[in-house]
Amino acid sequence: MKGLVIGLGSMGIRRIRCLDELGIKDITGYDIDNDRSMHARSQYAIKVPDEELKDIFSKDFDFCIISVPPHIHESIMEMCLLHDIPFFVEASVVNTDLKKILQLSKKQNLKIAPSSTLRFHPAIRLITSILNDASIGSVSNISYHSGQYLPDWHAYEEVSDFYVSRKETGGAREIVPFELTWILELFGFPESVIGSYNKTIQIKGAEEIDDNYNAILRFKPFTLNMTVDVVSRYATRNLIINCDKGQIRWSWENNFVSVYSSSSAKWVNHQFDAGKAHSGYNINISENMYVDEVKAFLAFLNDDTPFPNTLEKDIKVLDILNAIEISSDSKKAVEIRK
Repeated sequence: MKGLVIGLGSMGIRRIRCLDELGIKDITGYDIDNDRSMHARSQYAIKVPDEELKDIFSKDFDFCIISVPPHIHESIMEMCLLHDIPFFVEASVVNTDLKKILQLSKKQNLKIAPSSTLRFHPAIRLITSILNDASIGSVSNISYHSGQYLPDWHAYEEVSDFYVSRKETGGAREIVPFELTWILELFGFPESVIGSYNKTIQIKGAEEIDDNYNAILRFKPFTLNMTVDVVSRYATRNLIINCDKGQIRWSWENNFVSVYSSSSAKWVNHQFDAGKAHSGYNINISENMYVDEVKAFLAFLNDDTPFPNTLEKDIKVLDILNAIEISSDSKKAVEIRK
């Protein structure tokens, strides 16, 4: 297969590594930053033509991976539509014209795979299996905290130098839909939301963004309390699911999911292998889930195996992000339209 990767920052390079591991060697890359382009060509032996993007798009590609900053996603998606190239796109946080893109993709019967990375984490897969088994009963409430420290994201550059410093693509705001994608895949869509977002500390280069998002998502008949922040000095993902016959606990620094059963009055740790992180990344950010995600995208292209996320779902997720902000601004609960 012949692939095009647009955006050769950390995520684009990661996707190239995934493609290489999966046996895809014919890769063309593009980035407006010449240093990034030269690094990608020297480190991964990809093609980096000295041409404008519109000219590169005129060539024949089997797929495109869009790894540019989120506020540029839609412009690249439109170019893929224009040239009838199926594409994978990183997690979205900006919705300017996604419904139009969805309509055009359906008209063209073009395959789109929006990222849902954590859906491929072995812990999330294991938790899904445990809940589907129903041995610990029905869900009563859920508590989830996803926290990171923004300057740790790209230790090699200033926060002000990349998209997380922009208000509409701020780090905390971006992670809300990143987390909601797997949460809503597992629990469905809520009926209403009570939300809050604000700025709590000063981070150099992040003066314009809000660093904390909190939401109470009301499902039927349970609630989910979610906190997303970029102020946690120790990167954290902690999940507690209370059920009427037990409890599930997971911390992403552990390679197990703990399950308590009221019938046995015991905790059992269910082990999993998350794999290893690539050099320079947090030890809990395994490469395996990214490889599995790209593998699922290729299976979607080649075998029509359904990809677990769709653009329809992405739009609904971003609607919930918007509802969290509306709720915070109005100090009222917001109903979620189905």
